[in-house]
Amino acid sequence: MRKMTEVLENRENNYILPFFWQHGEEELVLREHMQIIDESGIKAVCVESRPHPDFVGPQWWTDLDIIMDEARNRKMKVWILDDSHFPTGYAAGRIKTDYPQYQKQFLKIHQQDFVGPQLQAGILVKWALQRPGQRGISVGVEQVKSDHEGEQKQVFSAKDRIVGVVAARKTGPDEIDPDSLVDLTSQLHEGTVQWDLPEGRWRIFTLVLTYDGGEKATEGYLNPIVPEATQVLIDTVYEAHYDRYKDDFGSTLAGFFSDEPRFGNVKGPLASIGRLDMILPWCEDLQDMLKQEGSDDDVIRSLPLLWANAGVKGQEMRYRYMDLITRLYAEHFTDRLGEWCRAHGVEYIGHVIEDNNAHARLGYGTGHFYRSLWGQDMSGIDVVLHQILPGMDDGYYKSFTSTGWDGEFFHYGMAKMGTSLGHLDPKKHGRTMCEVYGAYGFGEGLKLMKWLTDHMLVRGVNHFVPHAFSPKKYPDPDCPPHLYANGYDPQYRYLPILTYYMNRVSHLLSDGVHVAPAAILYHAEAEWAGEYMLFQKPARELTQNQIDFDIVPSDLVISAQVKDGKLQMNREQFPALIIPYAEALPSQLIAQLVAYAEAGLQVYFVDGLPARSSEGEDCTSELSDLKKHKSVSIVELDELATRLRSDHVYEITVSEYQPYLRYYHYRHNDGEVYMFFNEDPAKAIETTITVPALKGVDEMYIYNAFANTLSPLHTSMYGNKQSFSLRLEKYESVLIVQGTALSEEIAEVSTAHCSYTNLHEITGEWKLSLATAKQYPKFSAYGTCAELTSLAVPTMLPEFSGTVRYEIEFDMHEVPAAARLVIHEPYEVAQVWLNGHDIGTRICPPYAYEASGYLELKGNRLVIEVTNTLVKEQQDFLSQFLIQEPTGIVGNVYLQY
Repeated sequence: MRKMTEVLENRENNYILPFFWQHGEEELVLREHMQIIDESGIKAVCVESRPHPDFVGPQWWTDLDIIMDEARNRKMKVWILDDSHFPTGYAAGRIKTDYPQYQKQFLKIHQQDFVGPQLQAGILVKWALQRPGQRGISVGVEQVKSDHEGEQKQVFSAKDRIVGVVAARKTGPDEIDPDSLVDLTSQLHEGTVQWDLPEGRWRIFTLVLTYDGGEKATEGYLNPIVPEATQVLIDTVYEAHYDRYKDDFGSTLAGFFSDEPRFGNVKGPLASIGRLDMILPWCEDLQDMLKQEGSDDDVIRSLPLLWANAGVKGQEMRYRYMDLITRLYAEHFTDRLGEWCRAHGVEYIGHVIEDNNAHARLGYGTGHFYRSLWGQDMSGIDVVLHQILPGMDDGYYKSFTSTGWDGEFFHYGMAKMGTSLGHLDPKKHGRTMCEVYGAYGFGEGLKLMKWLTDHMLVRGVNHFVPHAFSPKKYPDPDCPPHLYANGYDPQYRYLPILTYYMNRVSHLLSDGVHVAPAAILYHAEAEWAGEYMLFQKPARELTQNQIDFDIVPSDLVISAQVKDGKLQMNREQFPALIIPYAEALPSQLIAQLVAYAEAGLQVYFVDGLPARSSEGEDCTSELSDLKKHKSVSIVELDELATRLRSDHVYEITVSEYQPYLRYYHYRHNDGEVYMFFNEDPAKAIETTITVPALKGVDEMYIYNAFANTLSPLHTSMYGNKQSFSLRLEKYESVLIVQGTALSEEIAEVSTAHCSYTNLHEITGEWKLSLATAKQYPKFSAYGTCAELTSLAVPTMLPEFSGTVRYEIEFDMHEVPAAARLVIHEPYEVAQVWLNGHDIGTRICPPYAYEASGYLELKGNRLVIEVTNTLVKEQQDFLSQFLIQEPTGIVGNVYLQY
């Protein structure tokens, strides 16, 4: 198996490109950090300009010249974060200074209620132009004398303009009759509308085009649905780097990274159209485009439906709008940047904000995850600010944000959404990048980093952007933890253990094909058009029952093919398609589902069929066909996994329910790789797993990515299935490999999975000594102890960050042929020497070490070095959301033999 051979011979590629923050440091500091990054097993950096004082100015080019020089000499790759401010879209300030016409533009609505009848009524609508935050009255505030005309100029925005005035009959406290909409724009004169107000209750909607009132953090940013605005970013940033480094493009300079571009019409992830009162993204020609998309010639008359409670017609209008602006975002922003990069021999990567379901919404979001990233060369996601924590997978939990984090989305939805795009878009070549580890605080060490890495790997992520290396003077308060931390990070010397692990596993999970029995429909279009179910609801059910899947958008489902009863997209094949509940779906999709059912695809509607099409087109016949078709099932959410297994929609089985066992199946031309990971933060998993047998290959192997060794796995054959027993401690993962020519690569048989019958606890007087990162390996004596407990208690070392060395001598009753040393709960990196032999380092559980051949009958000398994180010393703001773990060993140390 070629990939396995490359890994075992240490010929894997690099899959890690950490952020390297720039502040304008001296040349020596920049060169030292490039050396540190290189020596840690990382062969690329993503240079982040956000904190730099002179992006695309003279100092920027001087600093980047140094980094590029080091990268060339070290055969490293350099990526460029593509703006001076976070998020991408500021265009280094040129939108504000030179191209204000390309700033984000919005449509806002002003509403007034009246009762008729009243002939020749005058309705004052000019106050719709009032600037955000300005007061039209002075009740309750100190009276200030001012010139009336000057006061009016301050209150009203000179840039805003009224584009329409529409009336509608009210049918309830906050509902209107969409059939009663009347366009009054032609009756507007100098801020007042003249109209014969009919009998009844009426609402007046004044539509205003504005540049004000959006998210404060992105004021003055480019309008992503206007191509000329994106061109300013290209000219300012991309072309400038090409002019200076054109000879490095496609070699040392790998490409550009966009960080969280967005619509930014409001702050936050809750901007679901029709569910939050907000201004909406707009551009000058959007009215004409909506006219072309729909059947209503008077678009102005229909625009209030984007906000008003108007039943189905309102939902149809919102769908048309969201469908249009998400396509415009893709075409004029992401696609435009991606096409420029590919034309210049480099790649375009990055991510949008996915947080708490923002990916299908406005505000922090871009409306549609798949469209927004389709133009990139990798799929991309990010994990920051404690969004994923072991065990926090059920509902919202309190953390950095006021709303908290949706644990169900982050654990069961986000990574699968990202990797699905990587699988489905041919130009991405199966690649998904995750920005990871950022802003968890100094309390995040290698143990949690490894858990987060496995969470991503077992879902198919195979490129990583660790967050971050900061050359700023320690301690830098900007979003810790910082890898290396200018030599103060006590765990940094162990970082290569993690990076080599990441590169090896990523290499095995690249350049092949993901294998999954099901696809789940992405819910964005359903959310825009009515009641809906979040896609992570069925995703959770399948994940906890080891039924793998991809998340597929309507656009790709519509253009896919069904062959031999399987939905085919790019190189993926799915025997079943699962539709989370949707009140409405696009008419074209509904028609395709009928055709796919006829072709033998198993289609499962969760909690019911849709009631209508999103656009308002008649699909009664198609829905009727779906309801009675033998290939179509309607299943309750809590019965979904059981039903899929009864219909043989699965690939692997386990001997009992294992809700925290994760798996990923990846296929190469000459072999298969299965990754298994125990995500339970507290308990071991022990089970029997059955997988499909590989034709012509009877043997299976266990790959240890830390030790980079391959060992035989005992299996049992049952027809075309193979079974094996598996035990995974908390935090533990394993790769199981089937393939050709693997027997030649087998290492010595490991005792890691042996059965041990004897236990020898190591007790006595432990000698303790201490060293900080700067002092290591020079230790200072601390004392002795007979009982192993935390040293972080108030009476001992509550503020110590560094390494605790434990030393003891012990005797044996006999010298066993095979043995391993186990440390119970060290916090958190543990390196062990037995009789002068370094028998290994563990950065996470299980803390078990091969001791065979190193034991003596008398006078065994054991040395254990346990290294914690910087949190004890720093106690930073972000670390308050992590449990403060003990220092040292909490428990016992024993031999199993």
